[in-house]
Amino acid sequence: MNINPAESTMELTKLLPPQIIFGTELDEKSSSEQFLLSMYNSVQASIFVVDVLEDGDFQYVALNPTHERWIGICSDDLRGKKPEDILSPIDAARVRQHYADCVLFGKTISYEQCLQFQGVLTWWSTTLTPLRDANSRIYRLIGTSSNITPVKQAQEAVELQVERERLLEAIAGRIHQSVELETILHQTTIELRQFLNCDRILIYRFEADGSGVIIAESTVAISEPLLGKNITDPCFNSKHPERYRRGCIQVVEDIYAADLHPCHIDFLASLQIGANVIVPIFKEQNMWGLLIVQHYHESRQWQQTETDLLKQLATQIGIAAGQAELRQQLKDIKDKLESQKQKHKSQLQQVRNFEALVRRMTEQIRDSLDETLVLQTVTQELAELLNLECCQIELYSPCQTLVTIAYEYSINLSQCQGSTRQIADCLEVYQPLLQKQPLQFLEIAPAWQPKLLVMSQMACPIFDPQGLLGNLWLKRASQEAFDEFEIELVQQVANECAIAIRQAQLYQQIQAQVKELENCDRLKNQFLRNLSQEVRTPITSISLAVQTLESVLTPPEILEIEIVPQLLQILHNECARESKLINDLLTLTYLEAQPDPPTLIAIDLQSWLYPIVESFRDLTNCQRQQLNLSIDRELPLLETDITDMERIITELLNHVCKYTPAGESVTVSAHLRGDAVELNISNSGLELTSNELSRIFEPFYHLSKHDPWKHSGTGLELALVQKMVRHLGGSIYVESGTGQTTFTIKFPL
Repeated sequence: MNINPAESTMELTKLLPPQIIFGTELDEKSSSEQFLLSMYNSVQASIFVVDVLEDGDFQYVALNPTHERWIGICSDDLRGKKPEDILSPIDAARVRQHYADCVLFGKTISYEQCLQFQGVLTWWSTTLTPLRDANSRIYRLIGTSSNITPVKQAQEAVELQVERERLLEAIAGRIHQSVELETILHQTTIELRQFLNCDRILIYRFEADGSGVIIAESTVAISEPLLGKNITDPCFNSKHPERYRRGCIQVVEDIYAADLHPCHIDFLASLQIGANVIVPIFKEQNMWGLLIVQHYHESRQWQQTETDLLKQLATQIGIAAGQAELRQQLKDIKDKLESQKQKHKSQLQQVRNFEALVRRMTEQIRDSLDETLVLQTVTQELAELLNLECCQIELYSPCQTLVTIAYEYSINLSQCQGSTRQIADCLEVYQPLLQKQPLQFLEIAPAWQPKLLVMSQMACPIFDPQGLLGNLWLKRASQEAFDEFEIELVQQVANECAIAIRQAQLYQQIQAQVKELENCDRLKNQFLRNLSQEVRTPITSISLAVQTLESVLTPPEILEIEIVPQLLQILHNECARESKLINDLLTLTYLEAQPDPPTLIAIDLQSWLYPIVESFRDLTNCQRQQLNLSIDRELPLLETDITDMERIITELLNHVCKYTPAGESVTVSAHLRGDAVELNISNSGLELTSNELSRIFEPFYHLSKHDPWKHSGTGLELALVQKMVRHLGGSIYVESGTGQTTFTIKFPL
């Protein structure tokens, strides 16, 4: 018989008066009442009766047998008890609220609720009907309930399936939308924890070295967060990773009943874990990490649908990780391409800047011979163009043993312009540079305390086909080396610097040659003026002598015939002086050209020098001068041209005697000095100034103020002496001081 519980109850309450329903007068029941009670006892619906007390409280009166079977409590045990006596506090509060609503509204109400009886959760569909007494007060509630647990379980299963599908679709959607992996994992842990109603969800990622780190976490926050930490299980042996690699999962419903190692139990207990599930996450064929679900303190029975969901989510997370890696690789490729694009763009701009710099250098080199202007501009523009701390140009000495910083532009470093450095002290640096190879290295810049500055340095050699000239130094506050592109461009600038330096050197050489030619021209003009004066003087004397002689020899002047010998002597002397001047000029011209090599004969100065010096004895005695000769006895033979040597000694003695005052001495000496024979001809009483010493070997230069004897001369004597000494392979110089002047001649043996 199919009977609606609500309709049965309503019919029952209509037919039976309130005072006899479930009362003590059941023995007076009529046959109709017996029928209703039979329905009450046999109906499949659950029927219960609740009294509404005067104080508004509720207590149970009776249950029909169906309800007794479903909840496991007999009617006699229930009678007189309140909701709190048979239900949990939460369930009791919910039941009381429904009872109160029925009394408040004063009409039949229906509702669904889940109650727990003897540890079993049961869903009920309940209808409450109020009963009134003669005063219309609601004194009793009749309830009928149907057990709808199977229906609810089926409904929950459908809802769980929908929620699982929504969760999987959500993560798949995020993956499809290329959401960041961190966002995907964070949102997944939150939604999964809410879905499973667990205490904590973790995603653990393995590192390359075998360790791992928590990269996502959702927790109820009753313990310390683990996000970002490297959690190490001391009992996590090699068997666990191998099991996970095979795709096995770990399901622990109770850590104390799961046959775990005591060490592992202690570790889980320290994290307040009572139950957990661990599912491996694979990216392609490699194990990427673990999906960990934890339940705090208490045990938990994990459902097969839950573990299946975790496996599916682990697969989706692996896909997300792989896609994130591919996306990162793609981003890296794009960044690299963009970086290369920017680098190429920067290099193109740099090429243009370098071309402009080289063009300006070329124009400056063409328009200006000022090496300083060109190279100083180069150091500044290179420093600004390459963002340098310092740019220097150093030049080699002629023998390439020394370098000098000739040009410099510095921003933060100390100035070094003008400083020198011995190449031998830094041979490891200059060895490749001397071979025309660029050089790069890192160096800590001095005087940058307390912060150290690492400098990247590069040197490009400056050279041309004629040889090395110097180096171009670049210093940048970076640990990044100069690339090949920059080296090539800087070498182009170095080549332009070589052109500028070589052009400046050539210009200086030309200027020096011009000055030398101008000086030679000046000396030539001076020589010609002096020569014309020297030639004019004896000619004038001869002309006057001839005129006088003509006047003397005329008949009116015949009486003064005794003057004729004097005039003849003047003619003789001046002719001799003119002859000597001409001979000296011819000799000097001969020595200025490419003369024949001298005829060398070995002479003993001990015997050879003495007669030459003695030939001046009468002259020195006449002028009251002392003549001295000193020759080393161990003096070796000297190979020389006797004629030229005698001319040298004679001219020097003539000169010295001419400028030696009366009472002073003239000394001739010969000594061995190292590997050379040294001849000294000196006189006392004469001290020359530095200007006189510098001009003493000039043609026609006269020391007129120092000539006490007024001897005449051609003015070419000392110039000839200097040329002849050099022609014989010797050297001559003069010194003067402390009242003495000395001519020193050295002939190497």
